[in-house]
Amino acid sequence: MDHPNAPKPPLSSLISLADFERAAEKTFTPKAWAFVSSAATDLHTKTRNASAYSQIGLRPRVLRDVSSVDTSCTMLGRRVRLPIFCSPTSMARTVHPGAEGELGRGLKAVGVPMCVSSSASMPLADIIGEIGTAPADIRPKDGAEGGVERTGELPVFLQLYVDKTRANSEKLLRTARDLGVKAVFLTVDSALPGKREADERVRADESVSSAMTGITARNDAKGGALGRVMGGHIDPSLSWSDLPWLRRCLPDVPIVLKGIQTWMDAKRALDAGADGIVVSNHGGRNLDTSPATILVLLEIRRNCPEVFDELEVYIDGGITRGTDIFKALCLGARAVGLGRGFLHALNYGEEGIRRFVEILQDELETTMKLCGVTSLRDLHPGLLNTLAVDHLIPGIDDHLAPEERRRLGSKL
Repeated sequence: MDHPNAPKPPLSSLISLADFERAAEKTFTPKAWAFVSSAATDLHTKTRNASAYSQIGLRPRVLRDVSSVDTSCTMLGRRVRLPIFCSPTSMARTVHPGAEGELGRGLKAVGVPMCVSSSASMPLADIIGEIGTAPADIRPKDGAEGGVERTGELPVFLQLYVDKTRANSEKLLRTARDLGVKAVFLTVDSALPGKREADERVRADESVSSAMTGITARNDAKGGALGRVMGGHIDPSLSWSDLPWLRRCLPDVPIVLKGIQTWMDAKRALDAGADGIVVSNHGGRNLDTSPATILVLLEIRRNCPEVFDELEVYIDGGITRGTDIFKALCLGARAVGLGRGFLHALNYGEEGIRRFVEILQDELETTMKLCGVTSLRDLHPGLLNTLAVDHLIPGIDDHLAPEERRRLGSKL
C-alpha cells in the first residue's frame, strides 16, 4: 500500500468502480483500508459474491428501438431514478472527515437512497439534516428523451442492529420515526461480527466512536478490529419472535429483513409479514463460505417464486458493474445495494459519489440498450443464461432441518 498521504489519482481519470477501489487502497489510511476491505477469514464469500456474476451470461435481443431507456423504479412506494441504493456502511469518518454527512450530500445530488447504519459516525438527525428534503423522487418526462421530472423527496432508510439493551433500540426507533425515516432494514445475519483478520491486525484509533451506539474503538488481546468491537452491543438473542416487537415500535413504517441467505428464510420472512428482504451476506464479512448472493436469488426463484410477487426483494454483495445490476434485476431484485463501493467513492467526497453513480448509470443503460430493453419492467430471466451455475442451486427438498420440514409441511 502507498503512503496514506499519497496523492489521489485525478477523479476524471477514474472510469470504473475498480479504479475507485485501487485509489482507495493507495490513499486510505492503513486502518481505514483494513476496515473497509476486510472480510471473514479466507475471503471466499467476498470473492464469490463478485465472481458468481461472471458465470451468468447475457442473451441479447436485437433490432429493438433503444434510442432512450428508463432506469427508474420504486422502492417501498417511492419512485427513484436508478435501481440502486447505498447499503448501510459503518464509521464513514474513517474514510472522509465529512463522514455520513458528505456521503448523504453526494447521494442527494444523484437521487440515490441512503440506508443509514445504526453504527454510523454521526447522529441520525445530523445525517438526515444534510440530505434534507432532496427532490429526488424521479420519473422520465413525457416526450423528453433523457429528461426527468422530480416528484418527491429522497427516501432515507435506517439499518438497525438490535441492542442488547432493548430500550436503546426503542429510543433510536422513536427518533427515526420522528425524523421521517421511510423504512427500517433490520440486520438479521449478524448475531455477532465475523472474524475479519485484516481489521484485527491494524491497531484501532481509540478516538473513533459511533454516535448512535456510543461505543468507542479499542484494542485488546484479539487485535483492533472495528467491526468486532463496535458490534459488541448487538443482541444475539434476536429471533423471529421479536418481529412483533419491532412492529409495535414502528407500526406504520415498512420493515425489511437484511441478511437473507436461503430460500427457507425468504419464505419465512414472507410468512412473518415483512415488507421486504435484502439478500445479503454482509459483503462476506461475517460467515465465510456462505453463498454468493446472486445464487440465493436463483435459489428463491427455484423454490418459492411467490416471494418476488409478495415482497420487495433487494440484493447486495459483489456488484461492481452495470451488467451485475442488470442480472440481479432480471432474477427478480427490485434494486441493488452497494456498500464498500460508496466508501471508495467517498474518498473523493461529494464529487466522487456523483461520478461513481454516473459510471454505474452509464453501464446499466448500455447493458439495457445492447440487450434490447428500454425499461426495467421489461427485464426477465430469459435475458440470462444461468446454466453454468444452475447445478449449484439447492432444490426445495435439499438441506432442510427437521424443524423446517415440519414447519413447511405440505408446502414442500
